[in-house]
Amino acid sequence: APQLQESGGGSVQTGGDLRLSCSCSGYTYSRYCMGWFRQYPGHEREGVAAIPTDGGVPTYADSVKDRFTISQVTAENTMYLYLEIKDLKPEDTAMYYCAAISTFRERCVLESTNFSYWGQGTQVNVSN
Repeated sequence: APQLQESGGGSVQTGGDLRLSCSCSGYTYSRYCMGWFRQYPGHEREGVAAIPTDGGVPTYADSVKDRFTISQVTAENTMYLYLEIKDLKPEDTAMYYCAAISTFRERCVLESTNFSYWGQGTQVNVSN
């Protein structure tokens, strides 16, 4: 089964930028949706952005599309997923998870129930 590992989280001041990374190995199908989700304490995971691994059109949550950019590359049997976050705000403080699911869909659906494989998460803390 695919194994995902996030990195790049940390403590950042309001207005700063951050780049989250995710690597995915052990996958067997040729096309996946890969996505980023975030979770606040005591809340369900919410979709941030997702993208097909064949260079398809990304999908963003309305609340982040002006500041977040998702990108994906595949190299040496590993899929890499990135999330660039600009102008960080305190409300961006959350645990960020990388997820993947094999798919034939043209566009990724940004719902956690649509994803089968998850990383352990990376914490982002934004302070004033």
